[in-house]
Amino acid sequence: MYHHLRGVLDRKTPAEAILDVGGVGYRVTIPLSTYERLPQVGQEVRVLTTLVVREDAHRLFGFATEAERSFFQLLRGVSGVGPQVALGIVSSLRAEEFASAVSTGDSAALRRIKGVGKRLSERLVVELRDRVIDLSPTVAVGGSAGRTHDAVLALEALGFARAPAEKAVRDAIDDGGDDADPGEIVRRALRKL
Repeated sequence: MYHHLRGVLDRKTPAEAILDVGGVGYRVTIPLSTYERLPQVGQEVRVLTTLVVREDAHRLFGFATEAERSFFQLLRGVSGVGPQVALGIVSSLRAEEFASAVSTGDSAALRRIKGVGKRLSERLVVELRDRVIDLSPTVAVGGSAGRTHDAVLALEALGFARAPAEKAVRDAIDDGGDDADPGEIVRRALRKL
């Protein structure tokens, strides 16, 4: 129904963005890779969207690139993958990392993602093995002041408690340096959780 929104970025967190489009504020749930590509608050932005309709809610999910949106939609086509799990996968793994894990049958790599257990990881491998070659790579770019804070917020948005998220982020920074963008810090931290 909605292909994209173009408007002024009113607010952003690692989990969502508020876009002011003609005086109407749209709350759009986003993956970490999209958050990293958003401009500063107050600037114009275009976000590709997918509307997920349920009995109790209508939610907009937003993406910086068509590749991210396609990745999300591919995941949503798998039985047992809801929008939050799909968003968690898009936030945790780049499309090419996911495609590599699925094509090699590495379900253990998929189980590191919050919300993906043994059965679901095996289902992802079986159902998507022949379809992951269609995934275009998504690119996480840039970082900003407050990378540590953003990384902790992203982990909380994925469902982790604050204390373990902070510890995992500190450990990830200690292991790889603090010059990485928030997405890379979160990916390292997810491996530690």
